[in-house]
Amino acid sequence: MTSCALGWGLIANALFLSDALAQVAPANISADWPQKPVRIIVPFAPGGGTDLVARMTAQKLTEKYGQAFVVENKSGAGGTAGTDLVAKSKPDGYTFVVVSGSHTINPSLYKSLPYDTQRDFMPVTNLVSGPALFVVHPSVPANNVREFMSLVRAKPGTFSFASSGNGSPPHMAGEMFNAMAGVDMVHVPYKGNGPAYNDLIGGQVPVMFPNITTALQYVRSGKLRALAVTSRERTRLAPEIPTMSESGLPGFELNSWFGLLAPAGTPQAIVNRLQNDIAKFYQQPELRDKLMAQGVEPLVNTPAEFGQQIQYEIAYWAKMFKTIKLKPE
Repeated sequence: MTSCALGWGLIANALFLSDALAQVAPANISADWPQKPVRIIVPFAPGGGTDLVARMTAQKLTEKYGQAFVVENKSGAGGTAGTDLVAKSKPDGYTFVVVSGSHTINPSLYKSLPYDTQRDFMPVTNLVSGPALFVVHPSVPANNVREFMSLVRAKPGTFSFASSGNGSPPHMAGEMFNAMAGVDMVHVPYKGNGPAYNDLIGGQVPVMFPNITTALQYVRSGKLRALAVTSRERTRLAPEIPTMSESGLPGFELNSWFGLLAPAGTPQAIVNRLQNDIAKFYQQPELRDKLMAQGVEPLVNTPAEFGQQIQYEIAYWAKMFKTIKLKPE
C-alpha cells in the first residue's frame, strides 16, 4: 500500500467544487448511471492492499447500484500499465482505477510516463491510509531501531532491504531510512509483495518496510520482528510498537494510501455521486472494522481535496528524490 500522509490533510481552505463544474454534465446523467457493469482497474497483482480495498469498495457499490462493479487486475511496470489503460479509457463513468501512493512517486521515479499523472485523471476520493512497519528477519541481532542503526554502521555495505518494486512506498521508506540514519543499505526490488515476503521470511534479505496490512500477521506469528511503525503516532492496531520518531529518527513519517481516479473528462455529476456514496459506505461500522483489521483506516475526502493531496505529494517526492539523490529511471 504508500505512499504517504505528508501533511496534505493540514492544507487549509481546500478548494470545493464550483457550481460551474457541477454543471459539466446534465443533471440526469448521474441519476441514470450506471446502466451496465463498471470496471475498477487495480494496476497490481491480486492479493495486495490495493486489491483488497478495491474489492471491498466494489462490493458495496454493487449492492448500492444493482450493477456489477468488477475489479480487474492489470499489473505491470510498477503499476503504470494498468493506470495507463484507464488514462486512455473512454471517460463515460464505466472505468476507474484504484491507485496507491506510488502514483505520486512515479513522476519522480521515471524519466517519462505514458500519461500525465494529473492532467489525464479526475480525482474521485482518497479511500484509506495506513502506516508501514520497519521489520527485520528474526536472525538480525537488533531489538529496536537504535540497535539496528549501530549494527548497520558497524557493517557497512552488508545489509539489504526488500521492496515490492522500484518507486513503491517500501522502497521510498528504505531510502528515507538510509538518508536520515546515515547508512547505506542496498535496495533489492521484487515484482510484488509476495516474492519480497518469501525472501524476507526465508532470510535471504533481512529488512523490509511493508504496509502493516500483511506484515503484522508475520510479526505476531514470530516470522518477523517489528522495530517501529512509520506513522507520526503509534497505531491502534499495535500500540506496543514505537514510531520511528520515538526510536531515534525524529520527523520520519510515511503512510500508504489508496484512492480512486477516473479518466479525465468523466462527467462531474457521476464523480460527485460516486464520492458521496463511498463516503457513506466508509462511515459504516462494519466496513470500518474490516478495514481496520487489515491495518488501514478510512480516509475519504472530496474530489477537490484529493486533487490537492496528489499535487502536494508529487511536489514532495520531487524534492525528496533530490534530497536522497535518487535519479529517474
